[in-house]
Parts: sequence; C-alpha cells; structure tokens
Amino acid sequence: MPTQQYWKEFINEYPKYKEKSYTAWQFGADPDELAELVISGKKTLTCSSLKEYELENESLPKAGELSIVLGADDTPKCIIECTKMYTIVFKDAGEEIAYKEGEGDRSLSYWRQAHLDFFGWLYPEMGLEFNEDEKIVVEEFKRIYV
Repeated sequence: MPTQQYWKEFINEYPKYKEKSYTAWQFGADPDELAELVISGKKTLTCSSLKEYELENESLPKAGELSIVLGADDTPKCIIECTKMYTIVFKDAGEEIAYKEGEGDRSLSYWRQAHLDFFGWLYPEMGLEFNEDEKIVVEEFKRIYV
C-alpha cells in the first residue's frame, strides 16, 4: 500500500491527527525486523548519529512529530509518535536505552556491539571515522497505529 493511502486510512480512523504532517522512513540496519519490534511493542526507542543529521542538514526529531515506519520494500508498517528526543555521547548509553531499543537480548552489551557495528559501517560511508565520544540522537516514541 502506498504511503499516502496508509496515511489517509490513519487520519480517517484518527481525525485528531488530520492537521499533522509526517515523515516516512526505514530503520537503518534491518528495516523489516526493526519495524516488527515496533509493532510488537518491544522497540520504543531508536538511536542515530548526530553527525548524519548535521551532514544531511536534517532537523532533529521533536516530541509530537509523527513518522510512518517503512519496511525494506517501502511498504508502510506502522505509525509512531515521538515522545522525547535527546542527545548523549555514545559511550554514556545505559541499560535503559538498550532495553527500550528492544533488539537482541535487550542487554547493554548486545546494544553496544550492534551499534558499534552499525556506526562502524555508517561513518566511513559519510567519509568519517566513528569513535565512542560521538554524540547520538536518542528518540523515544510510541506506536499509535498499525
């Protein structure tokens, strides 16, 4: 189903969001698996690179903003609402972030390794080198529509 049609179905069911705008995007590492974690309620947070936002001149997420989460084939999977956004230094991420991100066994050690692998791939793509003093964007959200 095309994204605009999905959005129309959503606002028909939830007209209070009619005046809102939305963005549509995929999670970086494994779009389908991560979208399923959001749908199941395990994933309520995502982390990304502050440098990527800066290089793409993209504004940071804000509480109240809506996003359509897309699968690998750009099919809409669900809609989320940002509830909180903040930045931290990568090495300062704790157990709560790892748990809310919902991936693997939800432990900090799993989270750290998965993100070291991801940022280790992403940063060279941007012509940069990742280190644990880099700032990351932490976005907490709630799933509001499937």
